[in-house]
Amino acid sequence: MQVQISHSDSMRSITICTNNNDLMKIKIAARHISYRTIFHTILILAFFLPFVFILTALVTLEGVNNCSSIDCLGRRLGPKLLGRGDDSERHLTDFYTILNQVHSEEVPDDLKLPDNFKQLVTEMKNNKYNSRKFALVLKGMMERSEREIRESKFQELMNKHFAATSIPKGIHCLSLRLTDEYSSNAHARKQLPSPELLPLLSDNAYQHFVVFTDNILAASVVVSSAVQSSLRPEKIVFHVITDKKTYAGMHSWFALNPISPSIVEVKGVHQFDWLTKDNVPVLEAVENHDGVRNYYHGNHVAGANRSVTSPRLFASKLQARSPKYISLLNHLRIYLPELFPNLDKVLFLDDDIVIQRDLSPLWDIDLGGKVNGAVETCKGEDSWVMGKRFKIYFNFSHPLIAESLDPEECAWAFGMNVFDLRAWRKTNIRETYHSWVKANLKSNLTLWKLGTLPPALIAFRGYVHPIDPSWHMLGLGYQPNTSVESVKKAA
Repeated sequence: MQVQISHSDSMRSITICTNNNDLMKIKIAARHISYRTIFHTILILAFFLPFVFILTALVTLEGVNNCSSIDCLGRRLGPKLLGRGDDSERHLTDFYTILNQVHSEEVPDDLKLPDNFKQLVTEMKNNKYNSRKFALVLKGMMERSEREIRESKFQELMNKHFAATSIPKGIHCLSLRLTDEYSSNAHARKQLPSPELLPLLSDNAYQHFVVFTDNILAASVVVSSAVQSSLRPEKIVFHVITDKKTYAGMHSWFALNPISPSIVEVKGVHQFDWLTKDNVPVLEAVENHDGVRNYYHGNHVAGANRSVTSPRLFASKLQARSPKYISLLNHLRIYLPELFPNLDKVLFLDDDIVIQRDLSPLWDIDLGGKVNGAVETCKGEDSWVMGKRFKIYFNFSHPLIAESLDPEECAWAFGMNVFDLRAWRKTNIRETYHSWVKANLKSNLTLWKLGTLPPALIAFRGYVHPIDPSWHMLGLGYQPNTSVESVKKAA
């Protein structure tokens, strides 16, 4: 038997010949896909697929709307053929781009802004806002809201400032009633202290406290709290110095409410014959200087750049512009050696403090030849109260300040101070104080703005002995982060 296979383009045939010469021919269909076809197909795909991938990437990066020519038709149809029919991400990206562009632009002054969101939607429908117009309107509405919020915060601070610095009716009436009592009640006019105790006013064996104030209730709090907290109240002598208009009421209060067994002396500024504007011309200059009067008695909001000033800094500036900083009583502390010529040491107290611990150990502190024992205000956990250095109080852009002072020098508190009057009398502290006050007036208040502390910081340079911060707790009334435990431990 013989087998013969023959090939053609379309068919394959097999012929079988047996021994009897019988022929049998079988036809078989050709393959549907040839190797050549497969090769060509792979070759075409290898060329076409990278082109498709690159085209898809370009569409994604650039966006199909960036192309308008005929050869971009494939790029327009490509994403849809690949199942990318949602354009929300592309629209969002376009809107982000517009927002970034509008961010650096100024909102036109004549641009009409809707009052609320509902009105914004309505105007968008009616006026057919484009994306840029919508972004501008939205920016304008947000800027307006931020401006209104800041203005309301500043107005709140102004109201708090006026409420805190104004005299309540009850306290004002108290002073008037006590003044009337002084004129009609002999007990209210009795001598303070009694004649037999007068020698103790200059006895250095006693502890002498000095308070300058025109606030009767505040003076009462300072004196009574110091006496109640003292372990030896019979050794305390208080010297309360006030102005002429308050003298009668202040005298009446302590005459009718004696703080036994301590001694209280009440004196008016008018009772010091040497303390006149003729002898101390700097006082008259301070009170009559136009710039000073406008700064402390003028409009506290005018000139304040509220767009760059923080509300807290604005509040501190309002506090610093209290008229008390140019009062004669505020400047009297620089004349302590002259006011009390027979005393060797005094403890100066502001009228806004409360004593809750015996202060006798302060008299035993060795000041090491220094004049002023004070709490430094640049060391402590509370950065707002205990982070104050010279740069807080002085204008270091002024050449006189820049060449004379160190901005990082530590400041100190002028409200509870132990003064060695003997050491003070050997210095030129008062003269230095006067010269710097005059220099500030001459420069139209460009060296500093805040009252008596800045010139005192300069005048007492080299004469300050730091004392433990627990003696004087600062910040009460305006520092919400004050530790209650620290308040309890403070004197």
